[in-house]
Amino acid sequence: MIRVLVADDHKLVREGLKQILGAAADVEVAGEAADGDEALALAKANHYDLALLDMSMPGLAGIDLIKRLKLEKPALRLLVLSMHGEQQYAARALKAGASGYLTKDSAAEQLLVAIRKVAAGGVHISEAAAASLVEGGGVHAALSDREFEVLRLLAGGHGPTEIADRLHLSVKTVSTHKARILLKLGLGSTAELVRYALENDLLDD
Repeated sequence: MIRVLVADDHKLVREGLKQILGAAADVEVAGEAADGDEALALAKANHYDLALLDMSMPGLAGIDLIKRLKLEKPALRLLVLSMHGEQQYAARALKAGASGYLTKDSAAEQLLVAIRKVAAGGVHISEAAAASLVEGGGVHAALSDREFEVLRLLAGGHGPTEIADRLHLSVKTVSTHKARILLKLGLGSTAELVRYALENDLLDD
């Protein structure tokens, strides 16, 4: 039996995932979390074979959550479920410690296959994502994970103070990250940064 922890901040999504998983005889939803902090606490307190993680949740989330879970529970297998295209996020998720990446629009058909594969020690990503990993994933692949997160938040309309609070950084550090991002991407302003993020499908829907 594969014991799964489901972490997603949308109750409807969690219910849908539980329905799909409930139909399988070899999979059990053994826990559910509405944010990253709750997911980490549950993972530390209980035994799960696999954690199914939404990439964008309140609190601890995304790459930071993957890294923390792997630090606390190295044996826990991680499968990321995201609304973002695999080409943009799969490489970072796998590098941080995830073993699979699934987009929400393909989850219904591929979820059980991906869970079984990842739980058995394999890696699950689509052919398109695998091809993009080989190609390098665009100019923003040169950004650090933190810079990438700041880029997404800036492009999403969040100000430096709000980003600082959200990522537990100082406003000065956020400004430094912004300057580095603009330099690395060859951009001259926040407006150009927003356009770049839109063109490369880096924003939440």
